[in-house]
Amino acid sequence: MTENAPIALVTGANRGIGLEVARQLAQKGITVYLGARDLEKGRAAAQALAAEGLSIIPCQLDVTRPQDIEQVVSQIEQAHGRLDILINNAGILYDTWQTAATADLAVVQEALETNTFGPWRTSQAFIPLLKHSPHGRIVNVSSGAGSLQDMGGSTPAYSVSKVALNALTRMLAINLQSSGILVNAVCPGWVATDMGGSGGRPVAEGAASVLWAALLPEGGPTGGFFRDGRPVAW
Repeated sequence: MTENAPIALVTGANRGIGLEVARQLAQKGITVYLGARDLEKGRAAAQALAAEGLSIIPCQLDVTRPQDIEQVVSQIEQAHGRLDILINNAGILYDTWQTAATADLAVVQEALETNTFGPWRTSQAFIPLLKHSPHGRIVNVSSGAGSLQDMGGSTPAYSVSKVALNALTRMLAINLQSSGILVNAVCPGWVATDMGGSGGRPVAEGAASVLWAALLPEGGPTGGFFRDGRPVAW
């Protein structure tokens, strides 16, 4: 670990896009805290990246559990005194079997708890440490399913949770503008992961879209919704 290296936290990072985002950040010399609901899976993922010579620290982080978040805040604060990059990636329930008209609202509530309230509570908890960074960045990993312009009638739990995440992004960006923290939502595109299924773009390409927002220069955009560095319609 390089003493003055930037510090990043990626939630939901033991597989898929989160794991690749952690890899790509670490490849740029950033010290990455790899958050995972299952600590053993997080350790296995971190060990694989560490074998590539990357600086990865696994941590137990279920974004629906405030006590997990508080523990990681304390860990990073004691070790570094700041956080430079927060990637809110953890997400669940691409509910293709549902429609809005007949949706099980318990499933919708479960999706909101992880996909919307998870990033909300995680961002709130880490804002003090992000304010100690000279270039704080929050990236909310969203989806084209959260675009009202292209909204259909399926995946209601997932889609509504991502619409709400996009709204949160806009509000946090305004709230934090004076602090220099840039807050953006990113759609990584349809990516070939466990959630996305086969046939999507390579995971590395989706992760690169997220990295673009994580590494924005001073004066970069804030409060936007992007894919591959280009605006996506709300």
